[in-house]
Amino acid sequence: MRVMRLIPAVLILILFSTSAYAQDWIDYTSREDRFTVNMPGQPKVETIRWEAEYGSVFPGRVHTVIKNGFAGPEKYSITVIDYSDAEKLYHARPHPPSFRQAEYWMMDIQGSIQYAATKLYRFKPGVKVTHDAWHYIDLVEGHHLNLTNPDGTRTFVAIYLHENRLYILDGTVPAKGPEPGLFTQSLSFLDAEGKRVRYDQIYSNKLPPETMKPPQPQGGDGGVGGGRGQGGGRGQAPAGGRGQ
Repeated sequence: MRVMRLIPAVLILILFSTSAYAQDWIDYTSREDRFTVNMPGQPKVETIRWEAEYGSVFPGRVHTVIKNGFAGPEKYSITVIDYSDAEKLYHARPHPPSFRQAEYWMMDIQGSIQYAATKLYRFKPGVKVTHDAWHYIDLVEGHHLNLTNPDGTRTFVAIYLHENRLYILDGTVPAKGPEPGLFTQSLSFLDAEGKRVRYDQIYSNKLPPETMKPPQPQGGDGGVGGGRGQGGGRGQAPAGGRGQ
């Protein structure tokens, strides 16, 4: 009979603890970095400088909350790097002659997800990668990494690129702690007016149209009028088709 009397008390304690834990979470919004996400409290914001793959240094901010969970300390952070001035910053630095003809600043932007994953997580000593795959959230494409660290803690990473801003979500929890899905799966993107951005198909970050120069004809049979991409050839989507 004593055991039967204890069961309701245990259930009440569990429900109370779970409710108190959930109440710590807030819908955190950064108009400046154009996102909203669930976090366990108001984060501390730190300004950083982020060195990209080809030497340019970009401004960024890290929004971090560290809290004591049921199984130990938990860390939640979202880093936002602004690549908007990539072309200007790249050409402001000296480069060897072999670099001057190539638009490496474009590669800094479009390769930023892969570079961040490699730079921050993939090749750290003693870290075991348990999941490494393409992903998307709110139809914005990105990448997921699940890691087991040398001290037994687990890190869940989600990286996205939207409107030339790189978003890196990092949720690190104890070995026996719950996965930080409430954090990593709640990201939404905002427009310049602070409204949530919605898409009806997968979004991939695109460079500004003025930077995408068409290939120049080389003359001969492959010159103007001779290529497969001219006129109604296979290189052009039909009017009204899915390529519009």
